[in-house]
Amino acid sequence: MLFLKSTTVTKAPGIYEVDIAAKPPGKTYGVFLATDPDHQPTDVLAALAALGFSNTYSSGYTHKDRGKVLDLHFQKDGTDLFKGWKTEECETNLAAIHSLFSGIGVTITPRVMTLAEAYA
Repeated sequence: MLFLKSTTVTKAPGIYEVDIAAKPPGKTYGVFLATDPDHQPTDVLAALAALGFSNTYSSGYTHKDRGKVLDLHFQKDGTDLFKGWKTEECETNLAAIHSLFSGIGVTITPRVMTLAEAYA
């Protein structure tokens, strides 16, 4: 679940928060979205699917300010060991993710999760 300060402010229509993160050692990134379930960002979700990302987790909850939130996680298999991304795949996929989100005005900063986050 992404940390949200409020559900009254969105980064883009239907999107409260975006996190692009990888488990250590950090070559295979996932896309984590906190969305408004009543106003889903259908174009973004369709674009992620077109890029080969599959929805692996979906869970709704009510934020402390009473707004509804739907957490969505997306992963894309690579051709490296354990379906990870090779270096070239990482560069290509991160460029595609950056292009998608910059096109809707969302700045992303890919990061590597801490061990505690990755395996919680």
